[in-house]
Amino acid sequence: MGSKVAGHLEPVPGAATPGRATFLELFFDLVYVFALTRISARAFEDLTHEPGRQHGWGTVTGGGKTLLLLLALWAVWQGTAWTTSRYDPYKVPLQTVVITALVCSMLMGVAIPRAFSETALMFAVAYVVAQVTRPLILSIALGPHPYRRLKVRMAVVFAVTGVLWITGALLRTNAQVVLWTAALALEYLAARFGWPVPGLGRSTISKWEIAGEHLAERYQQFFLVALGETILVAGFAYSQGPYESGHAWAFSLALANSIMLWRIYVQRAGRILGEAVMKARHPANIGRSAADTHLVMVVGLASTAIGYELIIQHPLERIPGPWLAMVLGGPVLFLAGRARLEREVFARVSRSRWIALLVLAASAVPLLFLPGVAATAVGVLVLAAVAVVDARRARGAPPEPAAPPF
Repeated sequence: MGSKVAGHLEPVPGAATPGRATFLELFFDLVYVFALTRISARAFEDLTHEPGRQHGWGTVTGGGKTLLLLLALWAVWQGTAWTTSRYDPYKVPLQTVVITALVCSMLMGVAIPRAFSETALMFAVAYVVAQVTRPLILSIALGPHPYRRLKVRMAVVFAVTGVLWITGALLRTNAQVVLWTAALALEYLAARFGWPVPGLGRSTISKWEIAGEHLAERYQQFFLVALGETILVAGFAYSQGPYESGHAWAFSLALANSIMLWRIYVQRAGRILGEAVMKARHPANIGRSAADTHLVMVVGLASTAIGYELIIQHPLERIPGPWLAMVLGGPVLFLAGRARLEREVFARVSRSRWIALLVLAASAVPLLFLPGVAATAVGVLVLAAVAVVDARRARGAPPEPAAPPF
């Protein structure tokens, strides 16, 4: 994929045929199976373990804090995925970056359940080390290459925001949340505007070279990691018993729901994302857009997994609003992200996506008065209808080619 020039690392040419994800990259992804289960466990605890939390402001703040941790995990994964898609992942500097990110992500996953109390410093230090070491290692490995300035700017930004992460971990929870949120926001804005640093300039993302098919494959793989986490959560929840009919129905519907999520994702657009990236005039632009799209879908899958655990353990009870928000909000976010993915690949959005979103939103109020398993059933039926419409549209027609609007 890449080459060495005078002993230095070289970016992967954008038109080069990329290799498949390496075993090390897939190994790195396995850490996120664990980390995402910790996200679900933390959210489940917020929703069930404290009296009154199911209905009060604590649910909102608890959900916001869990989302903050998920965004931090995603930032580390995405930064690593972009790096292995821009440089040869078989080179020692790149493998060092991936292994460092793997260890740090594992520590972040371990710290998630108590990340706003006892393990705050562990989470913050692991995050900062993962984000700062990546551009530092690359800036050394690139030598005199022009991309070195970009890595230096990234290192400066992450060093500045790292102060906010570490300081926040030493303060009380409210101040910690404010500083960590500000740090993530600054990092996100810096990435959007080409990592500007006074005196060092900024870059234009459309000029970045990436192995587009490799990056698309990495997003597909992370989607599968998040989808696999929903299966794990459903299995763990049901294995705790009891094995009565209501629990069995809830577990069966959870499995059916995950199958529908997979089917809708892979129906053409999800399958040929790599082709769309390669066809785009500016592959890095569609790569960045696809990153936001997959983040929305991953948040939806995390919410879906939380909903599985809630309903499998309380299938025949009327569920409070925050619980219903998890059960229906997961499919809603997934469909919204999947609609955006369709636009990125085909420059259009199927009408069935919007109809399904409206049906899910309209069903929320009556479902508050029905057993929790009914909400899961509605989600499965709506997703199944979307999958059927997709299959009927594709039947008998030639495969639709990618036509990205970038």
